[in-house]
Amino acid sequence: MTAADEIAAAVEGLRPDLARLARELYDEPEIGFEEHASAARIAALLAAHGVDAEVGAFGLDTALRASAGGGAGAASAPHFAIIAEYDALPGIGHACGHNIIAGVAVGAFLAAAPIVARLGGRLSLIGTPAEENGGGKELIIRAGGFDDVDAAGMVHPSSGSGTSSVLGQRTTGVRRVAVTFHGRAAHAAGAPWLGRNALDAVVTAYQSVAQLRQHILPTDRLHGIITDGGAAPNIVPERASALFYVRSAEVGALRELTDRVVAVLEGAALATGTRAEIDVDPVPPYLPLQTNTALTSRWTEAFAARGHEIPPPAEPPQGGPSTDMGNVSRLVPSIHPSLGLGGPDDVFPHNAAFADLTVLPAALDALVDAAVALAATAVAYVADPELRAAAAAEFAASGGPSRWEG
Repeated sequence: MTAADEIAAAVEGLRPDLARLARELYDEPEIGFEEHASAARIAALLAAHGVDAEVGAFGLDTALRASAGGGAGAASAPHFAIIAEYDALPGIGHACGHNIIAGVAVGAFLAAAPIVARLGGRLSLIGTPAEENGGGKELIIRAGGFDDVDAAGMVHPSSGSGTSSVLGQRTTGVRRVAVTFHGRAAHAAGAPWLGRNALDAVVTAYQSVAQLRQHILPTDRLHGIITDGGAAPNIVPERASALFYVRSAEVGALRELTDRVVAVLEGAALATGTRAEIDVDPVPPYLPLQTNTALTSRWTEAFAARGHEIPPPAEPPQGGPSTDMGNVSRLVPSIHPSLGLGGPDDVFPHNAAFADLTVLPAALDALVDAAVALAATAVAYVADPELRAAAAAEFAASGGPSRWEG
């Protein structure tokens, strides 16, 4: 039996367990840093297949780590990390498909682990909390969780079937900027001249950020919400708050655009006679994703072998979402291909209908095929020194390892 056959048979044998895991996570969605039941379910599934997992790894209660291989010479053995996510979105559950991500990662790890061990390599499963709201991967990086990792990979679901395996895929980086304006309360009808309106400051800031949108790069994005607008209409609001997301495709542009947004907020305070309390990066920044095409090509080959049509490489889209996998991709060669789940093309992530899509039969078939392809990529990385050299050369040409410096 070839390694490819062994992987395929192993994942097919895991199909009922992986489908159950995806369904259970769907049924009990947990938001970032609260994924206690989700992490426990993953650990229990691993234990059922003879793998011990550490829950609460890297100083994070809902992070998870499991390992295979190593032994003598482990320090120099090639080390591939498979990444799992399992946090949900507030109110709309697994509308970003992290239940599918978890199933793919667990299936790939269990299928690849015995082969990697026989080859003398190392394989890790790293469960990363709070991709949606907390930057769990960056926190794990800061805790040293990727210090001995040589390459990493995960698969993210999308809608439709033609969105699978995007070579050269990139995402924007994102920084959060929170602001609270402090004014002075007064009777809005009896003595408004005594007040300093913090809500006016938020509205001025919001409108000014909207005006800034006219003068940013096509790959940049700015958006925000008012999180506190005051207590009652007849009280001049003495406190009001907003949260803005700043996105850009380049790290340098992300810094510059954030500085421009901060200047807007300071200007809004000056215009309204209020004081701005600005918190840049209340959550770790997410860096633009840097896909390693040498590794992604191996995933594409393995995924195509499962009967999937692979679209040709396309130019990276302008703008778009962000992921803290971008931080990992700046540290080690990484892949983050998309996985079409076969649903309607007009059902997109971050919509409640997408969560329902993740437990349909077509999505579970896609999960199995993606797990096979991700396991094959991990095994290929460990087994093929030429692939490792190509991935490393591409990564070095892009600038090599880098971390966010605030």
